[in-house]
Amino acid sequence: MNTPRTPDACGKSPAAAVPTAVRTWLYVPATRPDLLAKAMSGDADAVVLDLEDAVPEARKGEARAQAAEAVRARWPKPLWIRVNDVRHPHGTADLEALAGAPVDGLRLPKCESRQQIAIALSHVDAPLHLLFETALGVERAYELAADARRVTLLSLGEADLRADLRIRADAALDWARARIVNAARAAGLAGPVQSVYTDVADLDGLATSTEHGRDHGFFGRSVVHPRQIAPVNSLFTPTPLEIAGARSLIDSLNTAADAGSAAWLDERGRLIDPAVVAQARWILERTG
Repeated sequence: MNTPRTPDACGKSPAAAVPTAVRTWLYVPATRPDLLAKAMSGDADAVVLDLEDAVPEARKGEARAQAAEAVRARWPKPLWIRVNDVRHPHGTADLEALAGAPVDGLRLPKCESRQQIAIALSHVDAPLHLLFETALGVERAYELAADARRVTLLSLGEADLRADLRIRADAALDWARARIVNAARAAGLAGPVQSVYTDVADLDGLATSTEHGRDHGFFGRSVVHPRQIAPVNSLFTPTPLEIAGARSLIDSLNTAADAGSAAWLDERGRLIDPAVVAQARWILERTG
């Protein structure tokens, strides 16, 4: 389900549709068109064709040509492109190859400046997903999120950020994660997409990490292997109990409104106010 962004506190006009119900974004190397076809028939909600980290230097040109062809094909789900850093020659060449093509969206790695956004949009008019992978990028997250109408999603690039910050403990990234969540919501965007969980064999760790991110404001996750899709999809799908509870709460809202109240106690004695109702509506929106 794609939901248009509403104007935010900065007065920005609605951007292109924001993919608020995309739970999984599967990375596929642009040098592997066979994997792209498989990904499009699989269970991921969206596919990201990667021109950056998954492609060796010697094959960048080949990957670029494959991506330019892929975006002009018809696919059953969104196809976004992660280009190389647009401040460097490979990134510029990526944008030139995609110029004028019907691109669903671009992921911009190592975002640190307004100039990077301007460069991308001067070539490709598409929604932008900003990836913050450096200390400077995190510091400027809100500024860049609010910069352009075409910015629709944010993420951390946690492996690169961990190296830039010289930290070892995963929990040391929680402050940056919270900052990105706050920046996204302050800019009127959907919750940020979680970074890749790199230990593909550790599905229990993936589930624990994803649940932590979900409960702290993230929605959806980038994945690098099909086996990671089901756990992530499950954790970002409301349970029948959550759906029933949300519907019951909305029903009680209607009853309270008829009685002239905006806050009330439910049948379990819990105070229900507009903030709680907003959470219930978000659950129901995700059920389609």
